Amino acid sequence: MPEQSTLTPDTASFIERQLNEGLPVTYLQVTNESHLHGTPTDDSHFKVVIVSDAFSGQRLLQRHRTINKLLSAALAGPVHALALHTYTSAEWENLRQVPGSPACRGGSKVDASS
Repeated sequence: MPEQSTLTPDTASFIERQLNEGLPVTYLQVTNESHLHGTPTDDSHFKVVIVSDAFSGQRLLQRHRTINKLLSAALAGPVHALALHTYTSAEWENLRQVPGSPACRGGSKVDASS
């Protein structure tokens, strides 16, 4: 049986390493949420909360493009969904809580003929 990922045995560690090496990070939380989407053994759904002053002056789209470029190998491989929550240090200080993840709607598991 072929391996699911050629990146690393632990995709979360790969994501953490790439972000820490690519940005000056003051806070980083990578959560594997695959089990919430019916894929408990996959490394396919992740939530990233990242605080970096490199985001100062950037719009949300620019921040996401930066992250997507750093994680291009993961996004081309095992990662199917990536929820990004990007903040500067000042935004993080004022934040009351990180938004929760939405419930899975089934995606490809939904029968299209219904």
